[in-house]
Amino acid sequence: MLLNTAPSQHRRRGFTLVEMIVVVAIMALLAGLAMPSMLGWVRNNKIRTVADSLQNGLRQAQTEATRRSRQVVFSLTDGTPTGTTYTAKANGSNWAISTVAPADSDATAAFVEAGILRDVGSNVVIAGPVASDSAVTSICFSSIGRLVANDTPGPTSGNCKAVAARYDITMNDSKTGDRPLRVTVALGGQVRMCDPARTLSATQPDGCPAS
Repeated sequence: MLLNTAPSQHRRRGFTLVEMIVVVAIMALLAGLAMPSMLGWVRNNKIRTVADSLQNGLRQAQTEATRRSRQVVFSLTDGTPTGTTYTAKANGSNWAISTVAPADSDATAAFVEAGILRDVGSNVVIAGPVASDSAVTSICFSSIGRLVANDTPGPTSGNCKAVAARYDITMNDSKTGDRPLRVTVALGGQVRMCDPARTLSATQPDGCPAS
């Protein structure tokens, strides 16, 4: 009996070198096209993370003021405070909350909480508090949650005024595609995040109020 030595018509065929080079070239092209979008997403996510932390800190300060029925001060600082002795600094890298010692009682100030900003968003810049009074370095909430003036709220260099304020969050090396954010604090105590590239309106509810 003769054996059939003819090559099988169903033998599997592998990739040729040319085909592999073409596939690799296409993958490299697609990766190159996707890279700018990915980098932009990472940058904007850092901005959003810092803005969220700042907004949450301000809202917590207001909540603590109404819950404790005491004035509470919110400050940016470059330190990592664990007590009431810290220095308030505009454009600081972290935030801190503490109660304000009443002038008409023996009660003392109490540290509430602190949060990290720039460590969760490298290369992110926080500008603020920006207000109509340049002396503002801190935000003080009254026992009913409104902004209140206090020249000596507790933290070193702390200074609160009863004026609306804002914090602008951007990257320190601005690039096309960045989406800066703003956190505003109204005189009535309302804390809100908005897009400074848009103006607040019925069609743009995520926009910031016109300056």
